[in-house]
Amino acid sequence: MVLLWEHPLSPYAQKVKIALAEKNVAFECRIPDFVSGQDPEFASANPRLEVPALVDGETRVFDSTIILEYVEERWPTPPLLPATPAERARVRMIEDLCDTYYEPIAWAAMEINVFRRATGELAEKLLARGRDQVAGVNAYLDRQLDDREWFNGAAFGWGDLAVVPFVHGAASTGNPPADGTRLARWLERARARPSVAAAFAAGTASMQGFEMIPQLVESGIFKREYRDHRLEWMMRSGGADIVLEGMRRGTIRFGTELA
Repeated sequence: MVLLWEHPLSPYAQKVKIALAEKNVAFECRIPDFVSGQDPEFASANPRLEVPALVDGETRVFDSTIILEYVEERWPTPPLLPATPAERARVRMIEDLCDTYYEPIAWAAMEINVFRRATGELAEKLLARGRDQVAGVNAYLDRQLDDREWFNGAAFGWGDLAVVPFVHGAASTGNPPADGTRLARWLERARARPSVAAAFAAGTASMQGFEMIPQLVESGIFKREYRDHRLEWMMRSGGADIVLEGMRRGTIRFGTELA
């Protein structure tokens, strides 16, 4: 059986889980030991120590987009990519935008609301910045949806599973698509799909015990990764002091160095 290293709240893992479910591929989920950071089996699947990572027999694949490409080629039916090169490029560009622009907005909200990286005036400033950005990206996605039922076109597919974890995540933190928009109606349809509903239910269930997270962060036992677009978001949105304080106290980490 296929093994997927993941965390149920990871939007990158969610889109892979949705793809596997849509293709009726049986898979087992496993959460790495994030606290100790000592998980050789996980490291053998992804030396960067980031979820998701997929193990299919002797094959190991990391990075959610590369995993989706592998899944599409390994199990081609039903296809998740649109039929034409132009439409495939369109949904891949939407995926890239969500992965690199939308994701850090929701990630930052989690840093503030759950991990308590900021409080008071700074927290409100950062959350307000995030709300404005969500409104902008949701408006963009609404235009991209245009008159299509799905981002993929007539049927649910790659474009939809690449978008729904991020729009759902923002909605879950109080920033849903505007009422009556195409994006709001699309989100309702997408959430009703069994593959999507299962991924989100697992994410909700995983939040039990999250009240202890601030203490784990404070102690330095649990470190969140400030990488790439996430680091950029913090630096450009007014959270530079959060980054510097996290570096000073050892409560954040950057990408894993290879040895």
